[in-house]
Amino acid sequence: MKVTGFTFIRNAIANDYPVREAILSILPLCDDFVVALGNSADETAELIKSIDPNKIKVIDTVWNESLKEGGHVFADETNKALAAISKDTDWMIYIQGDEAIHEDYLPLIKLEMEAELKNDNVEALLLKYKHFYASYDYLAESRRWYRREVRILKNLPGIHSYRDAQGFRINNRKLKVKLIDAYIYHYGWVKAPKGLQGKVRNFNQYYQTEEWIEQNYPVQNTFDMHNADRLVHFKGAHPKVLKPRIESANWKFEQDLTKQTPKMNFRRRLLQKIEDLTGLRLFEYRNYKIVK
Repeated sequence: MKVTGFTFIRNAIANDYPVREAILSILPLCDDFVVALGNSADETAELIKSIDPNKIKVIDTVWNESLKEGGHVFADETNKALAAISKDTDWMIYIQGDEAIHEDYLPLIKLEMEAELKNDNVEALLLKYKHFYASYDYLAESRRWYRREVRILKNLPGIHSYRDAQGFRINNRKLKVKLIDAYIYHYGWVKAPKGLQGKVRNFNQYYQTEEWIEQNYPVQNTFDMHNADRLVHFKGAHPKVLKPRIESANWKFEQDLTKQTPKMNFRRRLLQKIEDLTGLRLFEYRNYKIVK
């Protein structure tokens, strides 16, 4: 069973993306790894090439700025990495530059890949998500945050990144997936106050006009809790590859951020209460079809 990891990245250092940790977190499962390395204005290329030259294959790319609207450039870059994966690869593991998988889940993931390798009814594996917010001590838990996504796929003809690269499809239909008990740890919203403002402004340039950004996210040094919705304290352990990054963080929040989030409207509170009590997320968008 051959396994290939893949990702895309650009300006990781300038935007403080933990892409090195992201790649290292899944590298033990991979025989090789493909990185679509976008035209960066920092030392991202040197960083990527220093991780594991024996396993990592770099594809130099230039981002198509005409695809910025709706984040379609992210899918375009993901598809460039997909196209560079060898035909003899059985499974492909996708990781974005602000994600990581805890080492405790790696044995389970390998077992699931082995178990479903010959099952034609399963085209991909669906993983659960933990979204960290503001600091490494808080999780964002609400309907605002997607709770599952496809990150492990069979190397099948027709598979392509969908919309803004959050998920995948095959020949424009939803993938048939198996939900497994493993988590992606998402760190994209872990920033110091000023850093989060920069992240929000940079992220929205691929979705909104400059005028919209200036009106809704003006430059400031305060922390914006607009996207939080609901925070809870994280009680577990982070992946070992994140330990140096976490220890080097030179900022923290003195106040309890679980009490700082905006109030949800009635409809959102009602749907959230139903989910908390039953585990069901009503009206959830699913870019996949769970078959097992």
